[in-house]
Amino acid sequence: MRMKQLLVASMLVVVGDTLHAQDLAKVCHATSSYDLTLQPDRLVFDRAAPAPMRVVLSHGTLQTDGQSVPLNNEDQDRLDLFQQNLRALMPRVKAVAQHGVGLTIQAIQDESGGLSLDADTRAELDRRLAAQSAELRQRIASSQSTHDWHGDAANQYANQVIGDIAPLLASALGQQAVNAAMSGDLQQAAELRDRATNLATGFQPRLQRRLQALRPEIQVLCPDIQRLSELQEGIRASNGRPLNLVQVGQ
Repeated sequence: MRMKQLLVASMLVVVGDTLHAQDLAKVCHATSSYDLTLQPDRLVFDRAAPAPMRVVLSHGTLQTDGQSVPLNNEDQDRLDLFQQNLRALMPRVKAVAQHGVGLTIQAIQDESGGLSLDADTRAELDRRLAAQSAELRQRIASSQSTHDWHGDAANQYANQVIGDIAPLLASALGQQAVNAAMSGDLQQAAELRDRATNLATGFQPRLQRRLQALRPEIQVLCPDIQRLSELQEGIRASNGRPLNLVQVGQ
């Protein structure tokens, strides 16, 4: 595998872990078949199937697939609490995601620190990482829907990062290897190839260890997610099915 291909592979690992590592399903055993969109006056849950495919919560009211669902006072109070608690939870979830971005960017900087990059390449790498980090942080901060983070969106961001950073590192290491080979230092050229290989194959487990720092932060969220699951219990959609907007397993 060529050096550029190795570096591209390592960058793909970086982006994938930033967007998906240590998610709520793994730590809190919390899942949902719905996407969630937060709007100023309501919460919208939607999915392709089965019915209900669209659930709207707004100020003690419930609509499922366009049909209003009659609620008693207790159910209204519980759905109000559900909405309040979910809105309060979202900034905390985003804070964990922001911390994950910081950990990942720092990991890339530390890994690249062992590549003996020249000053200009190092400065350009830092500039590009700062720009990529700022863009991802802004996307997290402004996002109001899980639709923003579907597979295509994640892949597009990964391709953007790869296209921006990987060629810079590949060029720097490639030039170092060429210079070493031309000067007759075949051992140094081989060592440079080994560094590129290690970056591609060894970075993922090292990053995963770093991201373990997020686990306690996510665990703190688990009781609040469990509370959401409890608040929805017993409330049914217009077709008689349980809402099951949030499911928490063992």
